[in-house]
Formats: sequence, C-alpha cells, structure tokens
Amino acid sequence: MNGIETRPPLAVDARTEALLFSQARTANTFTEEPVSDAQLAAIYDLVKWGPTSANVQPLRILFVRSAAAKARLLPHLWEGNRAKTQAAPVTAVLAADTNFHEWLGLTFPHRPELRDHFEQNPELRADQARFNATLQAGYLLIAVRAAGLAAGPMGGFDRDTLDQDLFPDGRWRSILVVNIGRPGPDAWQDRLPRLSYEEAVRHDLETVAAA
Repeated sequence: MNGIETRPPLAVDARTEALLFSQARTANTFTEEPVSDAQLAAIYDLVKWGPTSANVQPLRILFVRSAAAKARLLPHLWEGNRAKTQAAPVTAVLAADTNFHEWLGLTFPHRPELRDHFEQNPELRADQARFNATLQAGYLLIAVRAAGLAAGPMGGFDRDTLDQDLFPDGRWRSILVVNIGRPGPDAWQDRLPRLSYEEAVRHDLETVAAA
C-alpha cells in the first residue's frame, strides 16, 4: 500500500454508529418502563464532556417525572405534544443559564477576568448561553441514545409561559423539551431524507469565484 497505513474512516464499530446515529430515531411513543436516576446521571455525565466556548457549560436540566409536575408542564406544550409527553417516563426541560458566568472561577480558572467581562455584557452573555446550551442539547440527545434509550425532542411549546411558570427568577431560559424512555409501539415516523456529502460540503475555497 505504498507505505501508507489504511484505517477505517470511523473509530467506532458499526453497532455503535447505528445506535448513536444512523439507526437512531426520534420517538413519539414510550413504554411504561421507568428511567432511573442512575441513568439520568449517567446521561449528564456524558453531556458535560462536550465542548463549549470557554468551557461555559450553560445547559441546565429540569427532569419532570411525577404526575403533579407533568400536569404543570403540559399546558405549556403545543397540543400535539401533550399526549406523548404525558406517557413518557421522564421529560427533560432543557434551559440556558444566563448567569453561567458565576461558575467561571471553577470552569475557566485561568482567565478570571472573563467573569467580569460577561457580567458587564448581558446581551453577549444571553447569546453565549443560548448558543452553548443548544450545543449541549445536541450532546444530550446522543447521550440518551448511548444509554440505550430513545429521545423525543420538541420545540413546540410556549417558551414565555413555561419560563414564567417554571423558572420565574429569569435566570434559566428554556430551549428544548425532550421526552426520554424506551420506545413504545409505532414510535417512529418514516425517516425523512438527509442531504448527501456532495450537497452539504465544500472544500477550501473551490467555489469562490476567482478575482
């Protein structure tokens, strides 16, 4: 092979690739099998390792499991999302902590001035909170799959009323609601097409017109 070592393009095996990506689906029904606290902790313990800008880690999670808590959450969801949320063993309300900078002494200790920089720039802080928490939300979906569970992410809810009810101090701001559990009967809708590599990728500046 001309002295060149050939390796497979992925470092994970086919089963892991299928579990996390190619065969994983968004679940719309769930069984009654509970999701344990240990599973939820294991999921977060994967999420926390995903990269964020300046290690800010703004994702905050409210796990909703009890009947009383579900009854409080459901009115904030769009009607089409309520039944499946009611049936899910646990629902995660994902939020961005707009005061994430208070933790920077722990998470980014070599740049102590960064805390004051964010303190003085609330708009920048809010933007960074939402951007990086959204990154972490993606990590959470993969972590749920790594736990052998299915995730049902939903953007269909009233953020303003949910935040006023569940996060009244204004510090946490919701970004996504995710049902978590074992997939139930008819859990999957037909998979929609994905763009190909050729349709989504450019190399270098090959498509930029010459000056």
